[in-house]
Amino acid sequence: MITIVDYNAGNLRSVKRACDAVGIESVFTQDASAVASAERIIFPGVGHARSAMETLIETGLRDAILGAFDRGTPILGICVGAQLLLDGSEEGPTDGLGLIGGMTRRFQLDDPTLKIPHMGWNAVDVTQSHPLLEGLEPKDELYFVHSYYLDPSKRAHVFATSDYGGAFACAIGRDNLFATQFHPEKSGRLGLELLSRFATWGGSPC
Repeated sequence: MITIVDYNAGNLRSVKRACDAVGIESVFTQDASAVASAERIIFPGVGHARSAMETLIETGLRDAILGAFDRGTPILGICVGAQLLLDGSEEGPTDGLGLIGGMTRRFQLDDPTLKIPHMGWNAVDVTQSHPLLEGLEPKDELYFVHSYYLDPSKRAHVFATSDYGGAFACAIGRDNLFATQFHPEKSGRLGLELLSRFATWGGSPC
């Protein structure tokens, strides 16, 4: 069973539909105790980082996620859920969960033809192997919607990059934690395959 964290940050139903499409049992919850005891966790999100972080703190979900990480629970962050795993975000600004060192930064683009938010399909280049990225070929495209990007402090935590006015990290991780700036649930076959791999990664299958 995958537990999808519900902290009023959108796209929960699309994540659940994607899980359903590949036969993964999932449930979304706002209950911190359910997240703390989950078998594996998807931490999704769209919207504003500061308000999202405030909700996580108020509901106890921040501590539940941190505790789950410490216990080795497999965790997949998506979009804002990925951004909040870093030390902080320029959106707000706000502190993050601090599970991966670095900051979430706003795009500063010199090319006037590039618009913010970055929206649509973009090539993803795997920079180091990871079980969740198996099968991705050079220049495979996945779906993005974001105005801010991941900027981890250590290259060892970067597993894939994309390019929008310059290269940026789009898949990061450490230990039992993996996160993507792109949306697997909106990325067709490649995204669904990533979710399927997550269901068996780092522990007992769902």
